[in-house]
Amino acid sequence: MAGGNERSMKALKEVWKRAENSFCADCGKPDPDWASSTLGVFICLSCSGIHRNIPSISKVKSLKMDYWDDAQVQFLAKHGNAVTKAIYEAHIPIYYYQPTYNDCQVLREQWIRAKYERQEFTEPGEQPPYSDGVKEGILWKRGRDNGQFLPRKFLLSEREGCLKYFTKQDAKEPKINVKIDVINATFQPEKIGNPNGLQITYLKDNKTRNIFVYHESGKEVVDWFNAIRSVQFHYLKVAFPIASDNEIKNRLTRNFLKEGYMEKTGPKQREAFKKRWFTLDHRRLMYFKDPLDAFAKGEVFVGSGENGYSVQKGLPSGTQGNFSWHYGITIVTPDREYLFTCETETDQLDWIRAFTSVINQAMTPQEYAIEAYFKFKS
Repeated sequence: MAGGNERSMKALKEVWKRAENSFCADCGKPDPDWASSTLGVFICLSCSGIHRNIPSISKVKSLKMDYWDDAQVQFLAKHGNAVTKAIYEAHIPIYYYQPTYNDCQVLREQWIRAKYERQEFTEPGEQPPYSDGVKEGILWKRGRDNGQFLPRKFLLSEREGCLKYFTKQDAKEPKINVKIDVINATFQPEKIGNPNGLQITYLKDNKTRNIFVYHESGKEVVDWFNAIRSVQFHYLKVAFPIASDNEIKNRLTRNFLKEGYMEKTGPKQREAFKKRWFTLDHRRLMYFKDPLDAFAKGEVFVGSGENGYSVQKGLPSGTQGNFSWHYGITIVTPDREYLFTCETETDQLDWIRAFTSVINQAMTPQEYAIEAYFKFKS
């Protein structure tokens, strides 16, 4: 606002401090300090960079450092986040994933482009490409054994309620045929090493199987992601006819609660601790030798506190296994204790918070069945 006159500065501050403008219009980050002078929305620094790449739609300026003239301030006052959202977010499909500031770049960019550039949500009855109930195309898939990414044909079908992929374009039989209700999808650009990297997981014989894919086009890979959510939503609407839309929405794809390296020892607690990659997917704690492994080396069920599960900081006194990391965690279950070590105290506290969030939740009937399977398997 340097160089602006006192009246404009005061008026801008008044608009800026409205409750509706205290969060980024696109990702929800608190205290945005940028705005679009052409759209009238208040946005964070990160989202302003995305807006800047769409110059035909949006012109962005800093609320602190740039000069705003009277006409621009009046435009902001007339619009603001609430009014603009009512226009550009009027008809978002309930299954469409609306990213937050914690989500990756490709999700946030395609959300912003979908709203303002393609205007996918302004008119009722619009049929975006991810809502057709069927999607077919090529995704680059990582080979389970050789680690190479190769083009593979994928087919998603609402009518069949499944996702398939084929090793060859003209193949008649799919390599996999997975029911849509056991699929999860989450963006993993850092893990996969591609900004459009998507991890698709599904249960096979009650074990988690990972598939890692990407597409050169950010729009295409996000369309695949929302197509999966669309098919899941309509499948679950039929399977659970009395459930509300919001209840079903909460059962669609989910991000992992926590991922990262820890060391673990075996059940006798005398073996050397080994470094493994861990993924906490709600009540499933899975560990892998490599983050991009197709199958976990093992899985641990994390139940609720009322059923005898707890997390403790540190290791039991007298732990004999050799370990190189010194920030211990003990998971107590009705059957045994699981011992882990973290490289830093920050990692230790983050993992403890994640475990505590799961343990503090009551278990559902489906989760009791999963717990019974884990006990039977062990």
